[in-house]
Amino acid sequence: MASLSFFQIVWIMVLVNFPTGTIGDKVNIGVSYPRFPPDVPSLPQEIVDLYKKYGIGKIRIPPIPDVLEALRGSDIDVALGIPNEDVETMATNFDFATFWYTQFIEPYVHDVKFTFMIVGNEAIPGERGSFVSPAMRNLQTVLDNNGLGSSIHVTTAVSTNVLDFTIPPSAAEFTIEALNEGLDKVVEFLQYVASNVLMVNVYPYYDYAADPANIRLDFAQFTANEAVIVDDTLNYTNLFDATLDAFFWALERANGSDVRLAVAETGWPTAGNGNVTTTALASTYNNNLVKHVVNYNGTPKKPGQGGLDAFIFSLFDENTDPDMGRRKFGIFNSNLEPAYPLFSANGNKHF
Repeated sequence: MASLSFFQIVWIMVLVNFPTGTIGDKVNIGVSYPRFPPDVPSLPQEIVDLYKKYGIGKIRIPPIPDVLEALRGSDIDVALGIPNEDVETMATNFDFATFWYTQFIEPYVHDVKFTFMIVGNEAIPGERGSFVSPAMRNLQTVLDNNGLGSSIHVTTAVSTNVLDFTIPPSAAEFTIEALNEGLDKVVEFLQYVASNVLMVNVYPYYDYAADPANIRLDFAQFTANEAVIVDDTLNYTNLFDATLDAFFWALERANGSDVRLAVAETGWPTAGNGNVTTTALASTYNNNLVKHVVNYNGTPKKPGQGGLDAFIFSLFDENTDPDMGRRKFGIFNSNLEPAYPLFSANGNKHF
């Protein structure tokens, strides 16, 4: 009998193991819209149709009116980003926050399902960090004034660079630099608002690539069959949950014990870093990620918390990204076909 190809093997694995956490014909997970112009000659409507075709239930986008227009009536949950370069102005000028609302939210609010407003991406730590919390407060006030304050989460996205430790998770705390450059005020704000969600960028790939001698591949890819980290009474079989719990421990130490988490970015590249970036590894990580997220029931530290908002980075390869290490994370090719099996088309559930 002829041997199976790699893609046939992956497809069989998907058929057997694809998760059951769906909402109607949508998979309860998101994918990031390209931040940099991709090598894709497609209009925003074609790309939104791609989300609908493959049942992708959430999208994270920059403020692009044509994309917002295409999202009207799509029933896709939208996380809208405020670019880092706008954060300082939004923090220091309330009228700009109002203007931003009238440009990018108000015209679409009855036809587009906004769920998050992400004020800056990895702006903390950094020169804009101290402006993140005031910008969040101004935008929150604008949303409150328009009756949207409890339905749209105002947040920001931070990376694991704001943590002093991630392993073991219980040792984690925020760095003095991150706290002094605005994170303390962000936590304070989130602790006392109804939409108390901090977005975090979680990349087991980067941890594994940086230290393959000490980070096990199966731990990074959700394939370990045993506890790899035992942290007192808490057992971790995957680095994703360990990282989330590191954030939870750090939030507690920063007086943010009521703050919840969502994942703004995660993924695994198909190329660019030798044998740790292959299509096979990207497929394994993202398929297991989807299964983990849609069946999510909390972490070892926070069990029983059903539901986790998470966004895969990215829809396409972003070959103009100045950071060359971020260029090959795409889950679709430029011809709008999957780079590897991940979501099923036309609502045909293969699970």
